[in-house]
Amino acid sequence: MVTHTTHSGGSTLKGAGIGLGIALIAGIGRKLAVQAPTALAASWDEALKLEHKATLEMFDKLEQTEENEPRKRTFLLMKLKNALARHAFEEENTIYPAMRDAGMKAEADDLNREHGYVKQYLYDLASLVEDHLAFQSKLASFRTDILSHMSDEEERLFPRLKGMLSERSSKELAAKMNREGLKLA
Repeated sequence: MVTHTTHSGGSTLKGAGIGLGIALIAGIGRKLAVQAPTALAASWDEALKLEHKATLEMFDKLEQTEENEPRKRTFLLMKLKNALARHAFEEENTIYPAMRDAGMKAEADDLNREHGYVKQYLYDLASLVEDHLAFQSKLASFRTDILSHMSDEEERLFPRLKGMLSERSSKELAAKMNREGLKLA
């Protein structure tokens, strides 16, 4: 008498492995899609300008929410937090150290300190999503402060840093910044 046994465990493991592979590929694809606009920019400073522009577009969407849309505010605030976290991570781990190396220590430290206030605004906004008027008031203050921060970077500090870097150093800085961005994308 011959008996045949079926090993469904092998099929299950194979299916789980395929599922895990698909999930990993999807995760990598998502990371690349999130980081693509930054990675495809002409230079690190142009990439950061694009990120600033995208941030302001998220502010616009939050400002346009209606009183009866706390869930929408919560979702958009989460997207803003993620974008700002990635952006800050890039700057704090590449741009600001490069500024310090170029003799711009005080400026880099000031920018880094301002990032702490960004985190405070995000914390405060999270507790205000149900209170439309208070949320919009805090958001307006946040936008004013972040616009000042962005303008200082784009118009004064980043051009100064870029002027101190060789073309090669600038390209290396862009590559480092993109690697950092992919970590949180």
